[in-house]
Amino acid sequence: MKKHHIFTQLAVCAGLALTGLSAQAQDVKGSAQAGQGKVWLCIGCHAIPDYRADYPLVYKVPMLGGQNAAYIASSLAAYKKGERKHPTMRSIAASLSDQDMADLGEYYAVQTASSPNNPLK
Repeated sequence: MKKHHIFTQLAVCAGLALTGLSAQAQDVKGSAQAGQGKVWLCIGCHAIPDYRADYPLVYKVPMLGGQNAAYIASSLAAYKKGERKHPTMRSIAASLSDQDMADLGEYYAVQTASSPNNPLK
């Protein structure tokens, strides 16, 4: 009976912890304006049309303007966690907070072909 009670308590605690993490992630709201000041991390590769990185393999670097903000933020989080393997992106993402990722996602989401150039480019 004691084992069942302990496992129940552990399950409740784990559930509460996961709920807290989920709520924390949902509380992060990105700002395109804040992202504009952080985009310098990205422009060295992602602002060059048809750019190909050659380390560790030849890799076509995608343009990010117009991408979905949540997709960009989740991709950066996956690089940070090591779920995506590109070493340059992993090192850049490792330096970003959840807020930074959300801001960069929002910045790129509002970019279009007619958007003015970022003054930091």
